Amino acid sequence: MSMENVLLEEIYEKEALLIKRINSFNKVLVAFSGGVDSTYLLAVAHQVLGQNCKAVFARGPMVSPQEEKEALALVELYKFPVAMITLDVLAIEEFRKNLPNRCYFCKKKLFKLFLELNQRSDNATVIEGTNASDTQDYRPGRIALQELGIISPLLEVGLTKAEIRVLSRQRNLPTWNKPSMACLASRVPYGDPITTELLQRIAQAETILHQKGYPECRVRVHGEIARIEIPQDNFSKFVLESSEITIPMLSLGFRFITLDLNGLCSGSLNPIQQEV
Repeated sequence: MSMENVLLEEIYEKEALLIKRINSFNKVLVAFSGGVDSTYLLAVAHQVLGQNCKAVFARGPMVSPQEEKEALALVELYKFPVAMITLDVLAIEEFRKNLPNRCYFCKKKLFKLFLELNQRSDNATVIEGTNASDTQDYRPGRIALQELGIISPLLEVGLTKAEIRVLSRQRNLPTWNKPSMACLASRVPYGDPITTELLQRIAQAETILHQKGYPECRVRVHGEIARIEIPQDNFSKFVLESSEITIPMLSLGFRFITLDLNGLCSGSLNPIQQEV
């Protein structure tokens, strides 16, 4: 047996464990964002539990209009039963102040809302899409999930991001090669206040990049500076059309538009001692 087949067999074994784990619940409420992990988790849970699987999507200023549009398109395509709630993250003081553990407070508030919704309806088990790869990054929100008793089946069975992409492709899920998503607040250095207007500007700046053919990108904001992160193999293309990107970005109110020569780096604003 080839090494590739051995690896595939290991991945399928993990999926079998995932199916068994989900089957152990009578009902589930899936925290759905439209990203790679939660879409795969919802697809599997929907297959296993049928009508006993529902999901919830949170909209708010931390989610870009494009991400919400793509998530709703998946809901329509697969007829997933998804409830919509709105989270006013700017009402959370720790989020507005952008503390290093702001994600903890945001997740705590968000999943409390999910639990309240769940108690009013099905009283199901609330599950979410943290995977084994996420343990290698700075994720203070994980503490909030643990405190609230939220289940993370993908993490439990040891599925990594790469493996979830393989399994998503096997299921013909369009998210299998979707770039990793992150809250728009992750573009702002800790300690810099977060406002609705700032999050909107970040979303608009990244939309400009998406429309120019850069699906994998981050626009980090340092005061008047917009620091663009894209994969290094996109640099040549970017230089050739830089004015088509910088001019509309400058119109958003930034004074300087820069390209980070380190390329795209997930979690580049996380505390240095926590990075891998």
